[in-house]
Amino acid sequence: MTSAAPNAARRAPEGEGDEEAPARSAEDLIAEYDEERPARRISGPLAHLIGAVALGVSLYVLYTVFAPMQVLPYRMSFLAAVLPLTFLSYRPGARLPRWLRRPGGATETTEKRGDNPGVTDWILAGLSLVVCAYPLLGFDDFIRRTFEPTTLDVVMAAGCGLLVLEATRRTVGAILPAICLVFVGYAYYGGYLPVDWALGHHGYDVDRILTHLYMGTEGLFGVPLDVAATYIVLFAIYGAVLEYSGAGAFFVNISFAAFRRSSAAAGRTVTLAGFLLGTVSGSGTATAVSLGSVAWPILRRAGYPRESGGGILAAAGIGAILSPPTLGAAAFIIAEYLKTSYLTVLLYAAVPTVLYYLGIILAIEIDARRLGTREIDLETPSAWRLLTRFGYHFSSLLAIVILMALDVSPLRAVVYATVLAFLLSFLDREHRLGPRRVARALSAGTLGVLPVAATTAAAGIIVGVVTLTGLGLKGSRIIVDLAGGDMVATTVVAALAVLILGLAVPVTASFIIAAVIIGPALQTMGIGPETAYMFIFYYAVLSEVTPPTALAAVATSAITGGNTIKTMIMTWKYTLPAFLVPFAFVLAPAGRALLWQAPLPEVLVALAVSALAVAALAAATGGWMIRRAGWPERVLSAGAAIVLLYLEPATVAIGVALLAVALLVHLLLRRPVGRRVSPGVKGDS
Repeated sequence: MTSAAPNAARRAPEGEGDEEAPARSAEDLIAEYDEERPARRISGPLAHLIGAVALGVSLYVLYTVFAPMQVLPYRMSFLAAVLPLTFLSYRPGARLPRWLRRPGGATETTEKRGDNPGVTDWILAGLSLVVCAYPLLGFDDFIRRTFEPTTLDVVMAAGCGLLVLEATRRTVGAILPAICLVFVGYAYYGGYLPVDWALGHHGYDVDRILTHLYMGTEGLFGVPLDVAATYIVLFAIYGAVLEYSGAGAFFVNISFAAFRRSSAAAGRTVTLAGFLLGTVSGSGTATAVSLGSVAWPILRRAGYPRESGGGILAAAGIGAILSPPTLGAAAFIIAEYLKTSYLTVLLYAAVPTVLYYLGIILAIEIDARRLGTREIDLETPSAWRLLTRFGYHFSSLLAIVILMALDVSPLRAVVYATVLAFLLSFLDREHRLGPRRVARALSAGTLGVLPVAATTAAAGIIVGVVTLTGLGLKGSRIIVDLAGGDMVATTVVAALAVLILGLAVPVTASFIIAAVIIGPALQTMGIGPETAYMFIFYYAVLSEVTPPTALAAVATSAITGGNTIKTMIMTWKYTLPAFLVPFAFVLAPAGRALLWQAPLPEVLVALAVSALAVAALAAATGGWMIRRAGWPERVLSAGAAIVLLYLEPATVAIGVALLAVALLVHLLLRRPVGRRVSPGVKGDS
């Protein structure tokens, strides 16, 4: 992505600020911090072999869109293809928890090791192929043996489960596999608890547990894996084709060209570029890192401190997961769980996305005044020239939405959009997709989905145990009892539970676990399933910016050289509205309008009131209104924001009154503007 940057973004001007952070490429940072990218860097004949297999998987996936297979055999064959690739593409070394990893330090576990797979990796790859393909050799007989499995069936089930857990450990760390083992232990040992206890059940032997997870659609080969094998891999292929066609470079350049003459232009640019790049990468951390490698020098020239710059980059990257038309992987699972169209889920996300980016933009405008940032000159073509020459890159994004609106299935819509992106690539000689580039793009799509496939298969173990033991209803009763049966307390407990879970496992896995355990608790309180799932989805994503892990902030602080904890706090400040808006659509009587589940006039009114609440919250957290704001105005603004988000006429009137009082106090106190130049910035070069 660095080649896509404007000339001014390629290096920071000499003499500005204090010493530079160690130079590290975007690929290095993504490989270290992003948990959705292959860890090995393989070259030579083996790279060609892995690329060829990945290409074959992509072609197989594309073929099945138009020639569908039976559900279970397809899931098994997909896992049989990607699981061996995972063992060859990922190192076996244990990954330390995020907060213990230090770039370039002694805590890095495998960075210096060789990247070629060893004998053990090849053995595990072969075994994974055997255990996943075994049911396909005599599929009808295999299904008939579900309640009377043979010893070989049980052995294969155990092997498949262990290999999936090992693949998950390699890709996203040891915590999720450990959680899976705890759930399996509960399925076995929970039978020793009294049945009338909160977590007691009748008990299941090892054979029953393993075959339930292996010989049906409620375990390893369940809905989570199906989503990875259909929606997610197809969108990954689409994103790779977009990237190889030059769309990523165009999105960066058009963002830099769009805002030229403003002190807040640098921050706005990063926000817009993060939104656009998210359609390509599909990962919050990858978006933040790829963008940061080219945008941080510009933020620095504009006068942003390292921590503020890192916070903007992280917030922009995470916003990519929340934003249509692609959203994150969990959004596809929502569509499957609700048995609704993906376009409907996009509508659910539309208003919260607007409010999320409004909060970031307002915070950036406040920072521009509070920090005294400057406008800068960038060596880019004009936005109009870029649009007229490369604006066709937006066509495939629009095509996805239009096709789904015309009742074309999401799977076919994304395939057609991929073909359109391929054809349009020939309008750009530098990025035209000839046979070799097409092959690399298709291979990259499959390789990019390997960790998601392992994660969703592992999450299927948890879902399988929940369905086998009835843990979902038991867990929901515990949450409701813990909250005393109060709606507000239940949602607070649910939000904290999802955030804590998200500190340890990736977004997709935390959503799946929370959906089957916390989701029923919310629905018990009368919250609709679509609202409950969207609430969980947002907090699963926001766990990526929640201290003490906040992976995106950790990655961007490595780029800027800023203090990691301070960068996390700044990221949290920029994303704060996103933490409050989900409570509005759960608790407010008119909150369903925020999910577009109301007539358009009600949606627009809810959007306007919520936007005012976000503005009040930005004033409270940023400490700025017309000029520097003191604590009286900030406290009044925070209260106004909370009251406004209840969306009732009476509370809206109270919120507006509080905001008016805050503004009146602000004008009467007449504080000085108080601009200051960021430390270490000596002036424009």
